[in-house]
Amino acid sequence: MSKYNHRESSAAGARTAPRTLIVLAVLGVLAMTMTPPATAWSGDDETTTTETAILAGGCFWGMEGLIRGLDGVVDTEVGYAADANDNKAEPAEAIRIEYDPERISYEDLLTFYFKMHDPTTENRQGNDRGAEYRSAIFVLTDEQRQVAVKVRTEVDASGFWKKPVVTEINDAGKFKEAAGHHQDYLEKNPGGYTCHFVRGE
Repeated sequence: MSKYNHRESSAAGARTAPRTLIVLAVLGVLAMTMTPPATAWSGDDETTTTETAILAGGCFWGMEGLIRGLDGVVDTEVGYAADANDNKAEPAEAIRIEYDPERISYEDLLTFYFKMHDPTTENRQGNDRGAEYRSAIFVLTDEQRQVAVKVRTEVDASGFWKKPVVTEINDAGKFKEAAGHHQDYLEKNPGGYTCHFVRGE
């Protein structure tokens, strides 16, 4: 025989129903709030796909300081880029860029690149001289090569620069990350040395 009579059982059932609905509602809210977020970078905007570009154009501090401010650039790292087809060539000071192609295209990156350094000075940028300071695009795919050739040709023909563009287009070899004190240099040292600025704006 049940230790509860019929009336008690009915009352308990009446109390249980609203409680069950409340518990289910709370669980539903928790499920929505605990849904894992979409893959996102460390900034404010979300991105699900990134691509990589490697550009050299003089001291990597100044290049990083300007490029990292572009909308669509997700991450930057400075280091030394090698030419995959010439192991005797000196690695160039370069910046490896992770970017969201839905927010900024490779072509747009290169267009900016040709404005923020002087691509007409061979093995030199500002006061920095030597092969490590040359202007060079290190391509990672055939598509990047095609875009790089297109943009370089257009810039050279435009008359934006009064002298011929000498920027190399090389297949990317090994990229060696620079020491930690070089990373984010101008953020750590506001007013630090740079010879980069945007022309024509």
